[in-house]
Amino acid sequence: MLAGAREGGAELFFERLVGALPAAGDEVLPVVRSRVRAGRLREAGLAPAVYPFAGTADFFTRPMLARRLRRFGPRVTVAWMGRAAHHAPTGAWVLIGRLGGHYNLSRFAACDHLVANTPALAAWIVSRGWPQDRVHYLPNFVPDLGSARPAVLPVPDGAPVVFAMGRLHRDKGFDVLLAAISRLPRVHAVIAGDGPERAGLVALARRAGILPRVHFLGWRADTASLLAAADMLVCPSRKEPLGNQILEAFSAGKPVVAAMAEGPSWLLDQGRRGILVPVDSGVALAAGIEGMLQNRAMAAAMAAAGRACFVAGFAAAPVVASWRDFCANVRKVTGPVARKQWPAEPAEPTRPAEPAEQICAP
Repeated sequence: MLAGAREGGAELFFERLVGALPAAGDEVLPVVRSRVRAGRLREAGLAPAVYPFAGTADFFTRPMLARRLRRFGPRVTVAWMGRAAHHAPTGAWVLIGRLGGHYNLSRFAACDHLVANTPALAAWIVSRGWPQDRVHYLPNFVPDLGSARPAVLPVPDGAPVVFAMGRLHRDKGFDVLLAAISRLPRVHAVIAGDGPERAGLVALARRAGILPRVHFLGWRADTASLLAAADMLVCPSRKEPLGNQILEAFSAGKPVVAAMAEGPSWLLDQGRRGILVPVDSGVALAAGIEGMLQNRAMAAAMAAAGRACFVAGFAAAPVVASWRDFCANVRKVTGPVARKQWPAEPAEPTRPAEPAEQICAP
């Protein structure tokens, strides 16, 4: 069950996973809010159900969904993020809440188990009062993007190109990327995504005199071709629990420069698989980009290390196998979880990265 935005990394992984499980032999009923997403799932050969998943005054989704689930007869039901978990009905099935960030845990109170997409996030959930045996780490997977044909970009021949993608929101730090580009007079930035900050970012680039070198593409489906056309991926996020775009860069064999948010620090293994820079520093981000452009041997070595990490732990086969094994063996739990440590607005913790040997194996 997914009631999230029309676009985004967590939403795209949901689509990949529900498409991969039937191919592996499981029967899946995707339940979504977005009719656009439902159309894509139908094109992939699935038969999704669509429900409103409206606000707290929505008294219809849960009972309608409960009737549908009783007809379908699932053994496991997965509520993908907080809104879906809030509306998820309980029943004979095992109810799983899946988190991709530091969400309000009170919305998952009815769940038997929680799944986190990083070990650090799983540890945070346990620190908030969930029993350790009811919290599980299961990684994301991304497609293999290693053989795409480069996209045609509106940049001069031979100009260095950095690629960034994601929702245009303050947490994603695209303003920091623009500050870095203003210090790199030859470099062009290609940004795929949209969101509430778009107009402000365009205005900021215009004021800085760099708008001709910053290309806002909107949401794009050709991530592989865009990565193939770029020299590197840049992830300037202030907050990033994981960073699916980094996994996609790993898959495409592209080097990465990222701010030291939780997810990038873990994935890049404290700088062994890419260049890490302090959060919110355009100066440091510019230096990291310049360093990657100047040291091609280092860039190639980091890209190769990222590609190896993708193959071992974040490709479809190992991750789908992990999800199938989890769903086959997880059991219903009785008894509530203590709520006294659940704040209304949880703060993102600062945690050290997991050891490297735990990263590239699901």
